[in-house]
Amino acid sequence: MEEETLVQTELNSQEQMEDRASEKYTATDIQVLEGLEAVRKRPGMYIGTTGPAGLHHLVWEIVDNSIDEALAGYCDKIVVKINKGDTITVIDNGRGVPVDIVKKSGLSGVETVFTILHAGGKFGETGGYKVSGGLHGVGASVVNALSEWLEVTVHKDGGLYYIKFGRGGKPLGRLERIGDCTDRGTTVTFKPDPTIFTEQTVFSYEIIRDHLKQMAYLNRGITIEVRDEREETPVVETFCYKGGIVEYVSALNKAKTPIMEEVIYCEGRGTFQLTPEKEGHIYCEVAMQYNESYNPFVASFCNNINTHEGGTHIEGFRMAVQRVINDYAFEKKYLKEGQEKLTTDDILEGLTAIVSIKHPNPQYEGQTKTKLGNTEVRKIVSQVVGEYLKRFLLENPKVADIILTKICRAAEARMAARMARENVRRKTGLEVTTLPGKLADCSSKDPEKCELYIVEGNSAGGSAKNGRDRETQAILPLRGKILNVEKATHEKAFENAEIGNMIVAIGGGVDPEFDVSKIRYHKIVIMTDADVDGSHIRILLLTFFYRYMRSLITEGYVYIAQPPLYKVEYHGKQYYAYNDEQLEVIKKQLNLKPGYPFQRYKGLGEMDAEQLWETTMDPKSRKMLRVSLSDAVEAEQVFSDLMGDEVFPRKDFIHKNAKFVKNLDI
Repeated sequence: MEEETLVQTELNSQEQMEDRASEKYTATDIQVLEGLEAVRKRPGMYIGTTGPAGLHHLVWEIVDNSIDEALAGYCDKIVVKINKGDTITVIDNGRGVPVDIVKKSGLSGVETVFTILHAGGKFGETGGYKVSGGLHGVGASVVNALSEWLEVTVHKDGGLYYIKFGRGGKPLGRLERIGDCTDRGTTVTFKPDPTIFTEQTVFSYEIIRDHLKQMAYLNRGITIEVRDEREETPVVETFCYKGGIVEYVSALNKAKTPIMEEVIYCEGRGTFQLTPEKEGHIYCEVAMQYNESYNPFVASFCNNINTHEGGTHIEGFRMAVQRVINDYAFEKKYLKEGQEKLTTDDILEGLTAIVSIKHPNPQYEGQTKTKLGNTEVRKIVSQVVGEYLKRFLLENPKVADIILTKICRAAEARMAARMARENVRRKTGLEVTTLPGKLADCSSKDPEKCELYIVEGNSAGGSAKNGRDRETQAILPLRGKILNVEKATHEKAFENAEIGNMIVAIGGGVDPEFDVSKIRYHKIVIMTDADVDGSHIRILLLTFFYRYMRSLITEGYVYIAQPPLYKVEYHGKQYYAYNDEQLEVIKKQLNLKPGYPFQRYKGLGEMDAEQLWETTMDPKSRKMLRVSLSDAVEAEQVFSDLMGDEVFPRKDFIHKNAKFVKNLDI
């Protein structure tokens, strides 16, 4: 995107200097709230899980400390390295963790931060940090507690300091000055403890790269380098986005067709009462651009944390766009006096937006930091977005006409879709007589016990119906491939018979009014063939759930059945393998000679009812994958790339991932 097309306004430099954290960052800024206890006994309380997500969360916590230095105004480069042996090194050029003594702990700042839970420069009002992400001081000590070993090197005030911790964060000596230096910053290297992370201790370069890329977008101008040095030839990528979230929106829209060149950019700050004696400042920046799709995507962040459940910053954003667009529509005669106002859904259709705020004291609803609760944020975001959006529309009448024309068409389509939706709603009662004729329902009415299998084809559907547990398992066969809702209007989607059957069977309605508390089954299981067509149907179904019933995914109600790929018959017994590795194990266990015949299933219809029950539907022996949504931004990118109008992102995806494909059926 050319620089002149980015609609940007810089904050007053004097205002930025006023809110910059104190450069004098010493041990007096460190406050100790409580000691480090029970982290190793209950790691899930601190990092969520000891699986792959928790393993990578260790990296995020150390990186967040470096990002916080950047937010404070003292760091502009971060390097993250995956070393041989799957250790991690994070290097920044910030102020360096304090090395002088903290009075309350009697330890150096480094030892205090890395060994005492809730110790850091992010709690008090002494100037260590103005805003911060991470676990507010918990992160460093938790990573240390869950590591086999951890090393810290600090470059500060002309001195080079070093300390190493053993398993569980126990110091293997005191912090020592080991030399002189002319630079500043902190280097942390750690090895996750395999006795804690029993599932795996191997880091994914792709997961780390994608997360760091997002951090670079959200903190414009910061250079983040990620290196994978586990192979003979290291993989190195560097991210730096001077346009910040403006470039982020452009990247998200690359798989779509923007209707405008400009990315509308809003930036500003507001004041609120932080304490009875002190004011605080909230910084807000928003970037948005319309595209030709029918699906909106608005991602929100607070202090770089993805608040995928939204919150008061999203409420303020929605208030602003609804107010400004309607005022402009009536003023410029897109709407006549007395005509129904444009709804927020009309205005958001086809809009990609990033809402990012920085707050000195964010309050989140729940423990997961996914929904912002600060009430003062709503008004400030609404004022900032309202002011800049109004100015943009008035200063760019041609672009404004393109936007308003699209929104008015969306309103017309909404009215048509409303009629189609009402036809569906009339069938959403729980009485058996209203359910689709193709549905073989279960007898239980307890959603927690009930499962809905969405099955590809009548043949597999017949086997599933005959082999199921009729009390708790319902079967809904699909006839062919459902509509790709990524490219279809809402009206077309609601008119599609297969989609209508699913909406009625599941029972919670559709977004934006989807009510997950009213669904009839707590397991929605996608069961398709293990071939190209089956994979395509699976992604079509996931796209539909993501766009029209997203809570099904976010709350963990969607599953993917895992039917076996192979069957080996030996001495009258049947053995099933779900992948190539299991097949080889079976061959070795049975001592089969090379060339011994086995069956590879290409479709569910090749199994009879008994086989389908034993391998895929019996709760005692089946394997299923639960579909999760850990990163809404990444999910949006994937669905847009794979299912959207633009061909290039799909070709690029194929080129990058073709080498991983096995057993391709075409």
